[in-house]
Amino acid sequence: MKTIQFREAVQQAMSEEMRKDESIYLMGEEVAEYNGAYKASKGMLDEFGPERVIDTPIAELGFSGIGVGSAMNGNRPIIEFMTFNFSLVGIDQIINNAAKMRQMSGGQFNIPIVFRGPTASAGQLGATHSQAFESWFANCPGLKVIVPSNPYDAKGLLKAAIRDDDPVIFMESEQMYGDKGEVPEEEYVIEIGKADIKREGSDVTIVSFGKIIKEAYKAADKLAEDDISCEIIDLRTIRPMDHETILESVKKTNRLVILEEAWPFGNIATEITYQVQSKAFDYLDAPIVKINTADTPAPYSPVLLKEWLPNSDDVIKAVKQVMYID
Repeated sequence: MKTIQFREAVQQAMSEEMRKDESIYLMGEEVAEYNGAYKASKGMLDEFGPERVIDTPIAELGFSGIGVGSAMNGNRPIIEFMTFNFSLVGIDQIINNAAKMRQMSGGQFNIPIVFRGPTASAGQLGATHSQAFESWFANCPGLKVIVPSNPYDAKGLLKAAIRDDDPVIFMESEQMYGDKGEVPEEEYVIEIGKADIKREGSDVTIVSFGKIIKEAYKAADKLAEDDISCEIIDLRTIRPMDHETILESVKKTNRLVILEEAWPFGNIATEITYQVQSKAFDYLDAPIVKINTADTPAPYSPVLLKEWLPNSDDVIKAVKQVMYID
């Protein structure tokens, strides 16, 4: 095992796959000459050249469409958005072409494409640069959606995404690129659609994903001081979702808290809540509690932003609520 940064895990995954398959290329804003906006493609231009690591204008609709078209013609593009907030400019290509082309062509065209880049808030970047769109993309049949929370998962899942014959949305975080974690030096791939139990527990199940899961770890450490045992599940893949791992955990703990950095209306936590009450209602000893951001655009003020985002105190409060502890 070797300790590397999240950005290095992303770079390794892309580079290793590109060495094996010349049909894979990386395209996006500043991915080449600048080594990536977050240095997640550092050194790739030097290794693979400008025909496979391609800088683009600020034109997400255009280069998303180029990616989809080239995927229809035998290539396996990786399209990087500087932030998934900018993917809204190219969302017509993602939703109406990439996601639907396989069905609309009667299976004549696969779209083996990865759209990747950071999601959700990253500090004081304002309302239009702090949005989480996991539930938007996961709502669309034909897309797979992955949101890793650490370097190990990021590398293994990105390799799986690049090899997948369907379009994959791979969402990272600007605030995780410097995170460090152990990654095997030998090759490995993580199966898409499998959640991971990051911490075993017996009193309450906490489900989360992406960078906000760190607040669940903090809360679990604090709650352990009061002999409250939390089981933490990292979804890793939003679609397809690993319902079975969640259900089996709830059947053991009988309580569920869901932590998600997203607006509260119609999000991933809402879907999990429905699935659990539908398939494991009799195992629940308390109503499910979901923790989300405030139902407003993200504020710029650091004081307001702190109140807007979920944190470990919110998790502790929710756990005590489902355990009926005052």
